Amino acid sequence: MTNDFAADVLICGAGAAGLTLGIELARRGLSFRLVEKMEAPFPGSRGKGIQPRTQEIFEDLGIIDKVVAAGGVYPPLRKYRENGSYSENNPIEESDPTPAEPYHIPLMIPQFLTERIMRERLCELGHMVEFGSQLRKFEQDNGGVLAWIAGPGGEETVRTRYLIGADGGRSFVRGALNIDFPGKTLDARAVVADIVLTGLNREAWHQFNHGDMEKMVHVCPLAGTDLFQIQAPIPLDGDFDLSADGLQRMIRERTGRLDVQVHSVSWASAYMMNARLADRYRVGRVLLVGDAAHIHPPTGGQGLNTSVQDAYNLGWKLAAVLDGASDHLLDSYEEERRPVAEAVLGLSSRLLDAQKQGEMRRDRDVHQLDIRYPGTLLCNEISARNESLCAGARAPDAPFKGAAGRPARLFQLFRGVHWTLLVDGSGPQTVTPRPGLRIHHVGSQGDVIDQWGHIRDAYAMGAGECVLVRPDGYIGATFDATQTARMELYLDRIGLARLEVAPR
Repeated sequence: MTNDFAADVLICGAGAAGLTLGIELARRGLSFRLVEKMEAPFPGSRGKGIQPRTQEIFEDLGIIDKVVAAGGVYPPLRKYRENGSYSENNPIEESDPTPAEPYHIPLMIPQFLTERIMRERLCELGHMVEFGSQLRKFEQDNGGVLAWIAGPGGEETVRTRYLIGADGGRSFVRGALNIDFPGKTLDARAVVADIVLTGLNREAWHQFNHGDMEKMVHVCPLAGTDLFQIQAPIPLDGDFDLSADGLQRMIRERTGRLDVQVHSVSWASAYMMNARLADRYRVGRVLLVGDAAHIHPPTGGQGLNTSVQDAYNLGWKLAAVLDGASDHLLDSYEEERRPVAEAVLGLSSRLLDAQKQGEMRRDRDVHQLDIRYPGTLLCNEISARNESLCAGARAPDAPFKGAAGRPARLFQLFRGVHWTLLVDGSGPQTVTPRPGLRIHHVGSQGDVIDQWGHIRDAYAMGAGECVLVRPDGYIGATFDATQTARMELYLDRIGLARLEVAPR
């Protein structure tokens, strides 16, 4: 192969994972192509819940306000009894926002609206999805990947440094790599459909025969649209009528409600539930993200969120390697994200079992705020900490006052593609400034004044202590004033090179 690269990265698949990765690469100025075999964007609502941790990521990507404006909160859960009466409760465990966790409840927004907003953001950054372009085959060597793509203009070959498979549960990329996808097909088959419906109001999430896997049906108003989403278990075998007439017949048979009328179907799917996890996330210069690496039941609203976070984890690492960091940095992607997917598989399966018993409730476990990467390649606890916030933990938010007197938040300091070093006010002044590293001193004489004590509460930094925050909002390392030399070595290792002073 030659080394005439058409792009640094080729992303195969333009769902939530592929779009997140595209935005991450675009805002770092890297060259890439994002191809999608479908002729048009995905039209359905399959992933409709945006968890608090993903909301934090969307703030960093610059789309959180648009997502909130386009969606809404989950409505109360209305469970109907056989006599037509009902009870209502909140399906989401209630909690209040805190200075450390400003996003505290899931949002509801159908997947097609989320992905539309992401494509718009990608366009703002100068890139577009290539719809109707299918990856046919690829081969790799030590220097890159050669890919054959069939598109509207015919077949072409593309030479790229890395190929990313973001092409879903039936991933062509994963199959071509011969990566095993062990797991199981669960004893559950379901229909999900977006419909125009009358006879039920939009003030509640309507649930009939809850816990009865033969008769249960859920009808939920989709925030930001005039549509409802139907979810219902269906027989494991046989065809199922996904037309308006077929769905209306199912609703009437299961609810006895003759006033409910299905007028049209915008999108529908009948599917078997699976729980599967790829044995590997990487083979050479080819990596998997999102559903290409893991699939699980929809219970708990984890799928789209886990996929977004995969890509968010991988994006800055790819950029660092393309900018000269060691290729071994990419090994930390699988090391960090595969255990997360394994835990999500277990959580989603447990919630599915609870749903079958009519007992499911979504609590903090689904928010993904407690995901950590302890003891991994990029965690460096240079100084021992007695507090719980250590390397590998999510970096909390905290309101503060800037030295110029303006209120601000740590998430505003973190936003962007850089690393952030928080230095206790009496801490070292000798950390070498580097491209891609922003240094902030916390204290009465620093540029960050902890006016209300929220940074102290969240980070518990001791005198002279420092906390290094990665581009994806996790703590990479902690150290104190006596250990700056070791910290400099860590920064070198993760690709934050020092500027060379040209000789005179």
